[in-house]
Amino acid sequence: MSAVAALVMMAGAVHAGTFPDYGYQPPASYTGPIFQLSQNYPATLPNGTPAFFKLLPKLSNDFEQWRPYVEAVKKYCLEGNVENDWYVQKNTVRKWYHAPWQHYGPLGREGIHGLTKEAQIQSKQLAPTQTTTGQTFAVGIYNDIGGYTIGRVWKDPQNPDPSVTSKPNSFHNGTVVCKPLFADVDLTQVPFLVNPVLWQAYVTDSFNSANREIKNVALIQMDFAVRDTRIPGTGWIFGTFQYNGAVTGKPGWDNLVPVGVMWGNDPENTGNNYTNPQPTVTKINPTIMESAINAKPELPPTHLGWNGRLDGPVDNPVSACLSCHMTAESPQLSPMNPTFQAPDKVPPVGSKEWMRWFQNEEAGVPFDAAALSTDFSLQLAGGIQNFYDWKCTQDGVFVSGGNACEQGKKQLKLMKSIAPPAKVFKVERDQTLNELH
Repeated sequence: MSAVAALVMMAGAVHAGTFPDYGYQPPASYTGPIFQLSQNYPATLPNGTPAFFKLLPKLSNDFEQWRPYVEAVKKYCLEGNVENDWYVQKNTVRKWYHAPWQHYGPLGREGIHGLTKEAQIQSKQLAPTQTTTGQTFAVGIYNDIGGYTIGRVWKDPQNPDPSVTSKPNSFHNGTVVCKPLFADVDLTQVPFLVNPVLWQAYVTDSFNSANREIKNVALIQMDFAVRDTRIPGTGWIFGTFQYNGAVTGKPGWDNLVPVGVMWGNDPENTGNNYTNPQPTVTKINPTIMESAINAKPELPPTHLGWNGRLDGPVDNPVSACLSCHMTAESPQLSPMNPTFQAPDKVPPVGSKEWMRWFQNEEAGVPFDAAALSTDFSLQLAGGIQNFYDWKCTQDGVFVSGGNACEQGKKQLKLMKSIAPPAKVFKVERDQTLNELH
C-alpha cells in the first residue's frame, strides 16, 4: 500500500467521528469500568459563566479574601464527578469534556481512568520523610465552554487548528479546566497522604520503566484554571489544592485543601530567597503580589513555585502554574521552564533571560512569535504535537528512508496537513520525561 493510500485510509478512520479513548488497554484480568473520552463537543458556544464568577474578590495576595471563590471552584469541579468516579459522561449536574490525542506515546492515557503520565516525584519533594522517588499521573477535563473551543480546534480531525486559540482568539470567558493528579509513591513516607483516596490505574511500574501493571495511585493534588476576561495581564486564574487526609480523618475528596491561586507571574520579582524544593515548612513570600497562598495549618508543608509563586506539591519548584502553562503553543518552540535546556543554555536565575518565563502574557498570545498560542492549554498543545508525531511516523519504518511526512514531499495530491509544523519540541512537564523517549 502506498503512503498516499495509507493516509487516505487513516483520514477516513478519523473522520468516522471519534478520537481514540486511550492508548493502554488494561489486561483481560481487569473487569471494572473502562475510560471513555468525552468528545461530544458542543456545536454552539454555551451562554453565561459559572455561578462562582460573582465571588471574584479584589485581586490581593491575602488568600482569605479568595477562600470563598476557591471553595466554590472546588465544588464546581467535584460536583457530579466524585460520585461517578470521574467517568464524566455520567455527570448529571454539568457537562465535561476531555482533550483528544492524549492517548498517544509512552506517556499516553491508560484505559481505566484515562490518566496520562506526568513528572517524576523527587525524593524529599513531598516531605522530609519521603526518601524514595515516585511518579505522577493526571486527567484533565474542560467544562462546556472550554469543550466548545476544543471541538473547534479539532473540527477537522486531520487539520487541528490552533488559530482558534491564538490572538485575536482565545478560550472563551467562563472556560473552566479541572485536573486531579495522583501519585504512585510510598504512602507511608508522606504524612499528608494518610487516609488516601485511591484509584486503580494501568500505569508504569516505576518512572523509568515502560512496563505497565494495575496499581493503586493516591489523590495528591487538584489543579484548576478559569478564563476570566476581568483579570488584567493574563486573563486567567490558576489554582491548586493539596490532599491532607488528616482534615476529615477518613478518605475523601473533602480532604483537598487549597494551596492558593495566581493570576500573574510577578514579572518584577527576581529574587530567589523563598525557593524551597525540599520543604519542611511552607515559605510564603509576602513580596509576591500576584499569587495568594493559604497560610492556615490545614495546608501541609509544601514547596510552592519559584520564589514563592503558586505551584502544587508534585509540580516543579522552580516554575509556577501560570509560567508553565503560558508556554503552551503550536509548534512548541521553547521549553516549559528555563531549566529544561542544556546546562550551558540555562540563564542565570532572575536574569532578563530567565524572567522571560515569568512575564504576564495575555490570553491567546503565543510564547514565541513564530508559533500559535494554545492559550495556556498544555493538553491542547501536546495533543496537536502527538497527532503530528503519529501522522509522520505512522508507527512504522520506510525502507526508502525518512517518515511519511518526508515521503509525502515526493508525492502529489497529499492532504495539506501532511507537513507538520516546521520545528517542534515534545511538550513535557519535566525535563526528566525525555528519558522515556
